[in-house]
Amino acid sequence: MLLISCPWCGEREETEFHYGGQAFVAYPADPESLSDEEWAQYVFFRDNPKGDFAERWVHSAGCRRWFNTVRNTVTSEFQS
Repeated sequence: MLLISCPWCGEREETEFHYGGQAFVAYPADPESLSDEEWAQYVFFRDNPKGDFAERWVHSAGCRRWFNTVRNTVTSEFQS
């Protein structure tokens, strides 16, 4: 069983959390000027590295707060 450390509640079972995708994806500075292809890139395409990856998680069965963390995608070990 995977344990995830919530910054507010401490270590909990993974079943209490939901994955929120890649962290630090900036909203477009001028969204009105984007083409359909640029919107598709922003909405649907994310990095998929092998190794450390910054992610967003929500403690949905606990405090319900969002947080960023770094997880190794090979070992599923959380770095921070």
